[in-house]
Amino acid sequence: MAEKLSAVKGMNDIFAPESAHWEWLEAKVRGLMARYAYRNVRTPIVEPTGLFVRGLGEVTDIVEKEMYSFEDRLNGEQLTLRPEATAGVVRAVIEHNQLYDGPKRLYYMGPMFRHERPQRGRYRQFHQIGAEALGFAGPDVDAELIVMAADLWAELGLTDVTLEINSLGQPAERQAHRAALIAYLEQHAEQLDEDAKRRLYSNPLRILDTKNPAMQALVEAAPKLMDHLGAESLAHFNALRGLLDAQGIAYRINPRLVRGMDYYNLSVFEFVTTSLGAQGTVCAGGRYDGLIAQIGGKPAPAVGWALGVERILELLKAQHRLPALPVPDCYAIVPQAQGQDAVMRALRSLRQAGVSVQMHAGGPDGQGSMKSQFKKADASGARYALIFGESELVAGLVSVKPLRADVAAQGITEQTSLPLAEVAGWAARLR
Repeated sequence: MAEKLSAVKGMNDIFAPESAHWEWLEAKVRGLMARYAYRNVRTPIVEPTGLFVRGLGEVTDIVEKEMYSFEDRLNGEQLTLRPEATAGVVRAVIEHNQLYDGPKRLYYMGPMFRHERPQRGRYRQFHQIGAEALGFAGPDVDAELIVMAADLWAELGLTDVTLEINSLGQPAERQAHRAALIAYLEQHAEQLDEDAKRRLYSNPLRILDTKNPAMQALVEAAPKLMDHLGAESLAHFNALRGLLDAQGIAYRINPRLVRGMDYYNLSVFEFVTTSLGAQGTVCAGGRYDGLIAQIGGKPAPAVGWALGVERILELLKAQHRLPALPVPDCYAIVPQAQGQDAVMRALRSLRQAGVSVQMHAGGPDGQGSMKSQFKKADASGARYALIFGESELVAGLVSVKPLRADVAAQGITEQTSLPLAEVAGWAARLR
């Protein structure tokens, strides 16, 4: 016997019934995006490594430690499985000149890849849904994206999701804050952990995002970027706050909110929850006005967010908000293999009329007893059993038997025989 193969650690297979919850969430998002006039974009899973080095920053954790990168054996090109989608979306927009006729509102869904220690809500292959608005400079679109996410939580019935916002200002303002932050941290070098010491001169802003309890007092007293913002940056941030206030969107200003990629400026935000333990961030984003030029396009502003599908599903589960799993309308009981062609024609007509039907399929030993078929019909969750007995087929009929006590009044409430030639006339009563 050949050796049994398993999936790569941290990369999961998803079957029904769990996959039905994924489909449900994705459908909710598609409906929301359509109402906000965001259009779908699909980009490759594999991108040039340089895209992420240039876009995310060489000294970010993602580029330094987490990317799955390899050399193309045919041409020696350095390639990477995408660790996030924004850089790829921007690359695609530039490559295909998508902003030639004005700004674009886009959204995506798909797998991302990071080589990190798998744990609840954090996997090596994980899935994101994201929205990106490219070519818009004003805080109104920042607010639109935040309100869109809040609308999604409401539609999903989620609670315990809190919005945190901050402003990272512009590069010159961050440089002034960076110098002040380094000087402050140098004065307290003995309190820095190894990770902070490594980042002190390469990426000191990320030290503010430390999860080390021993460093919390230190970072709380650190110089705040907000104190270094100029008039324009403050005006943008205050305008965003005003728009959120007008929409009744509650938020907390978190001066330590910095985000993990180098491309962010001005508005940054996260939606966080206390229901998932350490993995509290369920959606995050912000403005990245410099990224389009950084990747080689004509300078243009942009803003977006991404949510983690696995974490949203975990949160829905924790709050008992996952929907009931879908079941077929009908289960087709086929006592004999003879006449199966007529059965399949009838079921096809029902399906074309919008009725979902699971057909009992026989094996090499025959169809199985009526009793066993009824057991499977009941286990399927179907509301009705369709019985294609020999006498029914000869008469051009099917027997319909309710399997659930809660069959709606407009449905079929007692066992009856219906003509197969008139499926269109009675199919709706089975749905």
